[in-house]
This record gives sequence, C-alpha cells and structure tokens, in this order.
Amino acid sequence: MNTKIALGIALCATILATSCQDKTSKKVKQAGAVTENVGANIAGEYYYSPEGAVLKGASFIYAVAMDDMAKELGDRVAEVKNDVYDMVPVMVRGIVTRNPALDQGQEVWEQIITIKEIVSVGDQPAKVDIKIQDQKKTDVSN
Repeated sequence: MNTKIALGIALCATILATSCQDKTSKKVKQAGAVTENVGANIAGEYYYSPEGAVLKGASFIYAVAMDDMAKELGDRVAEVKNDVYDMVPVMVRGIVTRNPALDQGQEVWEQIITIKEIVSVGDQPAKVDIKIQDQKKTDVSN
C-alpha cells in the first residue's frame, strides 16, 4: 500500500511540474506577441517627392505611406541623388497592405508600404533603366 501512495505522489509531482513548465512557455509566447509588428525587410529602389513616394523592386512597386519615416528616408536619399528623378537602393523594414485609396476609386498602386525602420541607404543612385534626354532644337528654316 505504501508503494501505491509513493507512486501516486510521484505521479502528482510529475504532473504538477509539467503543467508549471507549460504555463511558463505560454507566458513567453504571449509576451512576444505584445511587441509591435515591424514587418519584413524589403529591398528596392526608392523615389521620394513631396507629392508621393514609391519603392520599386524586381517584381513589385509599392506606394509609400507619406509619414515621418517616408520623409526621413527621402531626406537621406536626397543626399545621394544626382538628378531629381534618380532612385536610390534602400533596405527598409515595413508592413505592406492593400492601398486604401483604391476603395475611394483613385488610380494608385495596389499595395502600400508603411515604413517602420530604415535599415540601409545606398551610396549611389540606382542604374537607370530608361534615360530621357533633353535635346536642343535646332533652327532648320534657312
């Protein structure tokens, strides 16, 4: 009979110890869930003007939410640009969502990124895909 009592106490102690460990791990998971979602790292070429900004990658083009982070990145990119239309390689951390302006019937990029963190800014403009050149008109009326 003493063996049954000892075995019962050992079983209860094991269950109690195991259940305490599970509660601790759940608390850790819950504590991690409270942190702010800062999104994923996204690399692309950034263009900024006071009217709007875009982030262009190899397979995407995102509108950029015009907030303080977009302006700060625009200021940092301006130091690198040679031309007003230059795009500069950047790496940002942000959240991509459906552009709410679509619901208002506006013609905008389908997705918008809200920049949460500026990871890096390139030290020279991106290579230009298409170059538009100004040409002087010559007088051909002789």
